[in-house]
Amino acid sequence: MTSSIDSFSIAPGDWLGLLGGGQLGRMFCHAAQSMGYRVVVLDPAADGPAAMVADRHIQAAYDDPAGLAELARSCRVVTTEFENVPAGSLRTLAAHCRVSPGADAVAIVQDRNDEKAFIAAQGIPVAPHAAVRAAQDLRDAPDALFPGILKVARLGYDGKGQAPVASRDEALAAFVEFGGVPCVLEALMPLDYEISVVLARGFDGADVVFPVARNLHRDGILAVSTVAPADGDAAHARRQ
Repeated sequence: MTSSIDSFSIAPGDWLGLLGGGQLGRMFCHAAQSMGYRVVVLDPAADGPAAMVADRHIQAAYDDPAGLAELARSCRVVTTEFENVPAGSLRTLAAHCRVSPGADAVAIVQDRNDEKAFIAAQGIPVAPHAAVRAAQDLRDAPDALFPGILKVARLGYDGKGQAPVASRDEALAAFVEFGGVPCVLEALMPLDYEISVVLARGFDGADVVFPVARNLHRDGILAVSTVAPADGDAAHARRQ
């Protein structure tokens, strides 16, 4: 018997939907168009990088009902170029077309505390940390978390919403500066370098692991990723 997942296919010429109009979306558009697909982008900006090259642009907020309905009518499958689109919008779209990644997965990666809890629940080690939802959480945090880094739980990127904190008092001051929003306090770890392991899994269960990249950051922003053979790094990619 052939399942609906196995039989689902999208032929060149079909429309792909994309939530988000940034530079990653632009790369998505170019890649999809080079394979013969057409792309409709939903993005609130009038002149976003992806909207400028997409075959069609729906200018609307990510949670706009009319915009989402139009996107669902326009394509058979929808994805997102970044994790901070409303998970509820993905659930709405999923009632009308194929959506990947799913709303539940996106909801987890939108929140650093939820993300760490999920990863830890899979038996994967994470850096020592504490969820911070009130100032008292910082007062109760273990001394071993200092020096550390205080990060907002949601919407931080490219070094934004992060503050190195050498002491509890500095952490409390940073928490106030962030407006008292939920945060996570991470112990400062002596890292030699950072790697990225990217994998993709199809609806048929097949998966592919891409070459491991070493990343160089400047001022909290990714500057260079280098892909080169390295047995130690490849071993990380092979871990299940």
